[in-house]
Amino acid sequence: MADTDADTTRREFGEAVNMTAGELEKWLGTEESQAVGQKSGGSGESTGHESGRRIVELLHTKKADLTDDDLAHMRKVHGYVQRHLAQEPEHEHVETSKWRYSLMNWGHDPLKKK
Repeated sequence: MADTDADTTRREFGEAVNMTAGELEKWLGTEESQAVGQKSGGSGESTGHESGRRIVELLHTKKADLTDDDLAHMRKVHGYVQRHLAQEPEHEHVETSKWRYSLMNWGHDPLKKK
């Protein structure tokens, strides 16, 4: 993969993930985090929760140590966050919505100020 593609991927990932590794780890330990999303496989863990754990690892990974697989997941995170932000509920309390909780599993808190 060309460096410019990797740079774009890292930039877009950084824009999508607005939670720190510590904030995300803390969030993933909550009941609310574990209660939302589609469950994957037989583990009982949602796809978003599993992705959140991977995002924490990526946030701790040095730029030079990122693999093609890491960059692919970073693109997946960016795409998910962009699609999900476009689906903001109109008639729901966003603070406690499954919409927000699902986004937070993917490292993005829509209520967090830039």
